[in-house]
Amino acid sequence: MSALFEPITLRSVTVPNRVWMSPMCMYSAEADGPQAGVPTDFHFQHLVSRAAGGVGLVMVEATAVRPEGRITPWDLGLWNEAQQEAFTGLTAAISAQGAVPAIQLAHAGRKASTDRPWRGGGAVVESAGGWPTVAASPQAFGDLPAPQEMGVEEIRVLVEDFAAAARRASAAGFQAVEIHGAHGYLLNSFLSPVANRRVDDYGGSFENRARLVLEVVDAVRGVWPAELPVFFRVSATDWVHEAEGTEAWTGQDTVRLAGLLKDHGVDLLDTSTGGMVPHVRIPVTPGYQVPFAEAVRTSTGLPTGAVGLITDPRQAEAIVAEGRADVVLLGRELLRDPYWANHAAAELSGPARVPVQYEYAI
Repeated sequence: MSALFEPITLRSVTVPNRVWMSPMCMYSAEADGPQAGVPTDFHFQHLVSRAAGGVGLVMVEATAVRPEGRITPWDLGLWNEAQQEAFTGLTAAISAQGAVPAIQLAHAGRKASTDRPWRGGGAVVESAGGWPTVAASPQAFGDLPAPQEMGVEEIRVLVEDFAAAARRASAAGFQAVEIHGAHGYLLNSFLSPVANRRVDDYGGSFENRARLVLEVVDAVRGVWPAELPVFFRVSATDWVHEAEGTEAWTGQDTVRLAGLLKDHGVDLLDTSTGGMVPHVRIPVTPGYQVPFAEAVRTSTGLPTGAVGLITDPRQAEAIVAEGRADVVLLGRELLRDPYWANHAAAELSGPARVPVQYEYAI
């Protein structure tokens, strides 16, 4: 059998194949009012169509644990009961197509309160519905306003917010939850010395900079059902090199963090890179981030997901078959082809999974 189409079991959840849908923000929820952050008909068709297209797991986009944690005012959220209830129908529909419903919980930190990308992505001021941002330290990202440094009490509340969102995710029927610690967002800003200039227990040493991440993981793992998996998304490198004179997060740091995450109950590391510093030099080639997933898997035994310019079925097959990662998460390629997984199954002689209503055409 094709390695890409072998099931994988994490805790009690068996995912039918290794082709997963990566979380991709659509910036398409209501910005305010009673429907703020609630998934819409667009989200429903966007996500369920990929489940019908044969992916093993559908990951809902970065979903804010509090209103101020949204990247844009139009992001999804999971800070209230209305949002939880709306997600219930979505998880049922994904499950009905044979895929596992998962959700990524997030806080955007210093990259919050921005406009939609197709409108330039600049800061949204408070008078236009934006809000002040927070981060590990008052270090601005590019041209965005400098954030406020989070106080210790604010950090404590943030940890509780992640736990509360995880409870709602479980109640809504999600079978896996991912904590977003990548791409320069809030948790990532604590990990990287580029953004973390604190001098208290949350800054300075590696152990201190990892403290908040582990507190969030412990809080989520504490309320999330023990039989269901928890994932963590990491930026494995800032792509800032020593020759540039800036201390930064590296692949070696990621391997070290992965061991801690495994000890704290994380079941898979979703291994991306970058997002901490604008305009860095990234060697973008097919599969350019796979070596980071492979290094974690080899060094720690923690299962990993590989992402980034994975577009060809045989490329994806080789990543899994060679043990470089346990799963592949596709983003833009699934936007171009919602049925990529079933097309790959046909090419690799793997089992396709199609809605029964379509079988007469197969």
